Order: sequence, then structure tokens, then C-alpha cells
Amino acid sequence: MTSILTNNAAMAALQTLRGVNDGLKDTQGRVSSGFRVEKAADNAAYWSIATTMRSDNKALSAVSDALGLGAAKVDTAYSAMDSALDVVSDIKAKIVAATEKGVDKTKIQQEIDQLQEQLLSIAQSASFSGENWVAGASGTKSVVSSFVRDGSNAVSVKMTDYVLDSGTLGNVLFGMTSTGAIETTSGIIGTALNGTYGGVAVVMPSMYALDITNFTQGQLDAALSGTELILQAMTAAGSALGSISTRIQLQETFVSGLHDSIASGVGRLVDADMEEESSKLSALQTQQQLAVQSLSIANSSAQNILTLFRS
Repeated sequence: MTSILTNNAAMAALQTLRGVNDGLKDTQGRVSSGFRVEKAADNAAYWSIATTMRSDNKALSAVSDALGLGAAKVDTAYSAMDSALDVVSDIKAKIVAATEKGVDKTKIQQEIDQLQEQLLSIAQSASFSGENWVAGASGTKSVVSSFVRDGSNAVSVKMTDYVLDSGTLGNVLFGMTSTGAIETTSGIIGTALNGTYGGVAVVMPSMYALDITNFTQGQLDAALSGTELILQAMTAAGSALGSISTRIQLQETFVSGLHDSIASGVGRLVDADMEEESSKLSALQTQQQLAVQSLSIANSSAQNILTLFRS
């Protein structure tokens, strides 16, 4: 039966066309944005995971920046300690020279005075971003090392610590007062040695206050032993700083790789497969054309009824 009031064929063709148009709209949106899941309505679970991981990736970017800052602090401290080692080695050589009979110790002391001032200058200038890791009171210095999300979704920031020790044969050149001034009576260079250290009995002024002008041979020997202990302490401090520097470099590499892995994982969840979407787009465009043609044919069927009423 053909009716001019109800065209079932046209309604079916129109419904098909609407469905094709909806699919075409979705596909065009994925092609233009590059996302398969752009909003929560597309896939709530994937959208939620991707949003959380993108947030974590931003935090990892901040960690990477903090690691760079921490590496600069540690490298500054290591360079200062390495330079100070060279200066103390020079002082050691001067003490050895002073043991020679007939040597003018006053002249040698003048050279030592300059080297002592150089040690103070190194300690004062070894500051980066307001932090000095080779001159300071006993305490803890920290750098950000990682951002962690555990199995219960609790987040935290992990730190790498370096404990400053301004005591005798500790790991800083000089101590520091509460006002931020260098304290020349503490630290490896500022503390006098008076006791037994590692089985070696030593009595000598601090390296910074050392004055060999009137030293006897016995005092020179003690100063030489004390200088060797100081060099050992500085070497240990330099080694510790070098180890932290290496750890930070490894962590920087890991964080960079982790950042890329998370970005890749998020992409697998929400990125559109452009080859697939291109094929869908072509197919839907063809279906749209056929649906329009089908609707046109269905609408023209009513026109055929007119021939029944022509005389």
C-alpha cells in the first residue's frame, strides 16, 4: 500500500542518513583533534586515567627541572672541594719545603697565607641558588629526586639528602654562623687538630690559622700529618659529592624516560588511529551519498501516485 500521509521508506532512509551523519561527525572530530577519547563522554574510564597520568607527567617535568637545579648545586660544591684539595696540596708542599735546613720559613708562610685566603674565597663563592654545600653548619641539604604515586593513589615527592658535618674532619671546609657568615673556627679547614685520628696522634692549629714561621721540626712533622688527615677528609667529602652527582644524573635519565613512557601510554589510550579513521571517513562519506540517494528515491515514490489521477 502506498500512502501520501505516511512514507515508511522515506522515514527509514532518513533514519539511516541521520545515523551515517552522526558517525561522520564523530569521525571528523577524531580526525581533526587526533583524539579517540577527547572528553569523558567518549570513554569515562580511559579519559579519567589519561587525565590523571597527564597531571603526573606535569609533576615529572617539575621534578626534572628540580633535578637540574640540584645537579647544579652539587656540581658547584664538587668543583669547590676539588679546587680546595689542590690548594691544600700546595700547602702540604710548602710544609715539606719548610723542613729543609736553612729555609726562610717567613717567606714560605707568606705563600701559605695567600693559599689560606684562597681557601676562604673558595668556600665563600661556592654558592648556587642561595645554598652552599661546602660551607655551613651541621644540617641536611636536600634535592628533589622523584614524584611517586603508589598503589593506593597516594602521591609524594622523594628527596636525596646530603648531611653537612662541620665538626673536626667533617665534610665542609668551614662552618657558618646563624647569620650566614663563614665561621673560620669550624669545618675541615677551620678546626684545630688535637687528638688521635685514625690511629694518628696530631696536635696542630687549624689549616686556616696555620703559621709555621717559628715551628720546630717536630711541629712541622705534626703539621704534615695533620695536613694529610685534612686531605683525606676532603677527598672523602669530594667522593660523596661525586656519588650524589652520579645518582642525580641517573635519576635525570630515568625521569626523562619515564616521562616519555607515560606520554606514550596515554597516547595508546586516547589517541586516534589515523589510518583507521581515514578509512572510516571514506566509507561514511560514501554511505552518506547513498543514504541521500535512497531518501531521494523514497520521496519520489509519492510523486508516482499523481499518474493514477491523470486522465
